[in-house]
Amino acid sequence: MERMFEWGGGVWGGVGLAALQILAFMVILLVSLAFLLLFDRKVWAAVMMRKGPNVVGPFGLLQAFADFLKFVLKEIIIPAGANKTVFLLAPILSLTLAFIAWAVIPVAPGWVIADLNVGVLYLFAISSLGVYGIIMGGWASNSKYPFLGGLRSAAQMVSYEVSIGFVIITVLLLVGSMNLTDVVDAQKGGFWNWHVFLLTPSKIALFPVMLVMFVIFFVSALAETNRPPFDLPEAESELVAGYQVEYSSTPYLLFMIGEYLNIVLMCAMLTILFFGGWHPPWPAPDMEPGSIASLLGALMFAAKVIFFFFLFALVKAVVPRYRYDQLMRLGWKIFLPTSLAAVVIVSGYVVFALPRAAG
Repeated sequence: MERMFEWGGGVWGGVGLAALQILAFMVILLVSLAFLLLFDRKVWAAVMMRKGPNVVGPFGLLQAFADFLKFVLKEIIIPAGANKTVFLLAPILSLTLAFIAWAVIPVAPGWVIADLNVGVLYLFAISSLGVYGIIMGGWASNSKYPFLGGLRSAAQMVSYEVSIGFVIITVLLLVGSMNLTDVVDAQKGGFWNWHVFLLTPSKIALFPVMLVMFVIFFVSALAETNRPPFDLPEAESELVAGYQVEYSSTPYLLFMIGEYLNIVLMCAMLTILFFGGWHPPWPAPDMEPGSIASLLGALMFAAKVIFFFFLFALVKAVVPRYRYDQLMRLGWKIFLPTSLAAVVIVSGYVVFALPRAAG
């Protein structure tokens, strides 16, 4: 009985080790986020033929940390008529949900906080709850502009979550599991097994369908995270920052960290669902958890995530903003019917044609 309370033994040892793993993952994620933010700004600057951040630290590498200190040290201003409790709870909720969504993301063999058999359902649940932080922030500000921005953002996120859900269903039909590790392992053996290409003899007929699903997921991920050209919560006609207009200092920083965590999460989901996760684009032996190969797999996963983050940054720099009616029409009249038709096609192929083609 006493060993249960000793560090490193029994229940408490397991809890302590899990807490350290989660803390280490959060620190790595936050530090990576700081450099990804700098990378984001450098890409925008390069497209506009500017230098971007280049003063704080060598090549501007410490700019994100300087911005962090600036936000933390600034005074927190709360509007006089705001609901103070909800006003401060909204960014905390957004950040918390953005963090816990990463619990089921496998970055290498065995490198996952919670390897759930229903990891996809877990992500659906967390992403659905994420809307509440935005609505709470807009409503609690007691101002019409953030309230309208919050409603626009909530409608946008809900609209494109439907398309994302149907796209993920097409992948799950091919894999036969809702475990994200199984989704990654189903794509090992070379890039022709990745769901974005799918050039194996038994599944090559689905190649055009899955390529369209990848495009829909990528565009929907932009809309889901309020990235340009779908940053409609910041209505350009109002010249305000949408649901965040009354926020400053640390609460605003929490909203921004949560938003960028969701952006990187979408990049990770693109990698897992369509680009083979940690598997290289060539045939390679299985990676054992904790081996050098698994570390190389984590680096491969990170490289793919950075590639998709680069595409997110490039879209922001070169694509003009949509109107709100165009945004809604794209989601409900184009993406939703297309993804729904793809679910029917893939399910029919898996049930009737795939056993025959495999045989």
